[in-house]
Amino acid sequence: MVRGLEDRLFNTCVFVILTVCGAVALFPLLYVVSVSLTPISEVLKNGGFILIPKQLTFVAYQTLLTESGIPRAFWITIFITVVGTLLNMLFTVLMAYPLSRKLLPGRSLFLLMVVFTLLFNGGIIPTYLVIKSIGLLDSVWAMILPNLIWSFNVLIVKSFLEQLPEELFESAKVDGARELRILWQIAAPLSVPVMLTVGLFYAVGHWNEFFQAIMYVTDRTLFPLQVIVRELLMQTQQPLENAENVTPTETLQMASVVLASAPIIAVYPFLQKHFTKGMLLGSIKG
Repeated sequence: MVRGLEDRLFNTCVFVILTVCGAVALFPLLYVVSVSLTPISEVLKNGGFILIPKQLTFVAYQTLLTESGIPRAFWITIFITVVGTLLNMLFTVLMAYPLSRKLLPGRSLFLLMVVFTLLFNGGIIPTYLVIKSIGLLDSVWAMILPNLIWSFNVLIVKSFLEQLPEELFESAKVDGARELRILWQIAAPLSVPVMLTVGLFYAVGHWNEFFQAIMYVTDRTLFPLQVIVRELLMQTQQPLENAENVTPTETLQMASVVLASAPIIAVYPFLQKHFTKGMLLGSIKG
């Protein structure tokens, strides 16, 4: 009986703590969405703080989608995310699969080189000079190719592939299958959880692309979504007397944050199961 009471108290405490943490995490998101959907007069009436809007307006979203660079930036970001993630996955798997084979000549040296890049890199200026010398400045490829392979993701996929039964690969070799066929028909189908996990890492990274855009791109028509959103966030607040004539900057800022975050938030719940599974399976064996 005492044990049951202790369990109930423990579960209650955990539930309360998780509820508080969830509320703290959701509070900024709720505030941003509410301000983006509330008329500025209502926001000012509540001292700039509002969680549950009493009136709804989509003027800020209409302004962003029709009068700013948001639509073009959306397409740039979508291109970077889709094409970049596909290329990332292709080259990551092509690098991780041979590293997962214990009979690969020089395997230890290659793994050391991969781990070395986790600790050191060439630096900002040398990287910029390389990007300039190969003619990638002011192109969307400057936001894709420099990060074509992430060493951390290579190690995750490698660790997962090492856990697959070796008998499968040996049987395929006995049947005459070559390495590429083994990778495509055996290893890849069994690696869906870790593929989705790593793909989500890459996709989120590309969707949030900012640093490489401001480093290598000066053509404003090639700016991705996050750079345009930053420009909106850095704008000064519109005078209050203009609130009835123009869309206030604060409302535009909140709406831009919602537009930039909504796609990833909408996709993540469908991949969460595979994301968690992939992370656990990929981390059992180093």
